[in-house]
Amino acid sequence: MKPNEFIKYTDRFDDPDLPGEITTTIQLNRVSCGTELHVAQEGIPEAIPAEMCYLGWQESLEKLIKLVEPEIPDA
Repeated sequence: MKPNEFIKYTDRFDDPDLPGEITTTIQLNRVSCGTELHVAQEGIPEAIPAEMCYLGWQESLEKLIKLVEPEIPDA
């Protein structure tokens, strides 16, 4: 882990039908218009389609947006 730049962690499913260990690497880079995010996952069980992984990250990022962006009412 490198604060504000890099996170790498491993995880496992509780389900024995989804074996193995998943490694997730998150790289944050400062760019002129904000922050660039690069996420890589390795070791995802074959039973999980890649599209579901993309959907899961998309949903998580949408929740993050709701958490960090202020709601400014129209005056």
